[in-house]
Amino acid sequence: MCAHGNAGALARDAGVKSQCMAVYLDNNATTPVLPEVLAAMQPYFSDEFGNASSIHRRGQKTRAAIEKAREQVAKLLGAAPQEIVFTSGGTEGDNHALFGLLGTSIQPGDHVITSAIEHHAVLNSAERLRDLGYQVTFVPVDSRCLVSPDEVRRALRPNTRLISIMAANNETGVLQPISEIGRIAAEADIYFHTDAVQAAGKIPLNVAELGCDLLTVSGHKMHAPQGVGALYVRKGTPISPLLFGGRHERGRRAGTENVASIVALGKAAELAQAWLEARGAEQMSGLRDRLEREILGGIEAATVNGAGAPRAPNTANISFDGIEGEALVIALDLKGVAVSSGAACSSGAIEPSHVLTAMGLPPARARSSLRFSLGKQTAAHDIDAALSLLPETVARLRSLSPAWSRHGELVR
Repeated sequence: MCAHGNAGALARDAGVKSQCMAVYLDNNATTPVLPEVLAAMQPYFSDEFGNASSIHRRGQKTRAAIEKAREQVAKLLGAAPQEIVFTSGGTEGDNHALFGLLGTSIQPGDHVITSAIEHHAVLNSAERLRDLGYQVTFVPVDSRCLVSPDEVRRALRPNTRLISIMAANNETGVLQPISEIGRIAAEADIYFHTDAVQAAGKIPLNVAELGCDLLTVSGHKMHAPQGVGALYVRKGTPISPLLFGGRHERGRRAGTENVASIVALGKAAELAQAWLEARGAEQMSGLRDRLEREILGGIEAATVNGAGAPRAPNTANISFDGIEGEALVIALDLKGVAVSSGAACSSGAIEPSHVLTAMGLPPARARSSLRFSLGKQTAAHDIDAALSLLPETVARLRSLSPAWSRHGELVR
């Protein structure tokens, strides 16, 4: 973690981390494994250890468990089980979606469209495609973090072969108009991929309604363990494997399956489906909205980034003018509240979030942003605890900040 600005002084004042509470509001980074998910995967660490490629009884029991998980994930996405490929997570899924089409239907010189706010698993893959001789367009977003379908349409070229636009932004939670973009792709006969890592399990998803050919999910964003995910590949979509070896996953991903984690992903998908049907998302968005409302009402010069756009029910990205977000993350952590910053540490310096700057935020405001992301375990008392600490903590940091005047106005 970077020490920046007045965070070091604040840590010295605190001495040691407070033991008074433990509030976790960083679920877009990773989620805790739910007890039901842990219980489902535990037998595959002990008694049910067979290799799913073996034809004996023990192997076939694990094969059956994998296929059940495939059905559970497929149901969450409105897909057919044979269209689900298990992966190691979102990064592999995004890479497989983009690079898997190489050598099949996309050739150097062809054109790819993505957005300026994608996760780096897509952004860096797109940059690599450009290095390899592909043409890449990064469409912009508006001040609400929304990709315009019209911008995507305007970016089309005769040689466009792939569009990749995320379903929900990982920093702001803003939901992109995927169905509209899917229709544009279908009309132009272009392959369409969406990174749904931050959407799966939080909002209803149906691949037919979205019109996507490829869709990525990650287990650890939906209360399964880290290190497992899935890639939806529409039937008939040509895709090459990234890994070569055995004929696992119908020849689309070589390697002995991670049975315990795949079972866990299936169980997490089943629980997510039930949670959505029980209107859990509405309850979660109620907690998120109260958090935002009370922050805006109790702390001056605070702004919700992405306000006015449709958002995933669990995500709030808020700027606190006059302070560094990284310092606020550290200060809250010392008091037992885990959140994340809208800025990333790199080589000892804080760079503004590429998402927030793409929305038009000045660098200072982008660096002052925090992401609060709720999970299925988040309760009202967690929101109460965070709200009880934020005003005083923000005021303390502003009193130490040269950017904040005695009148509480950001020095321009």
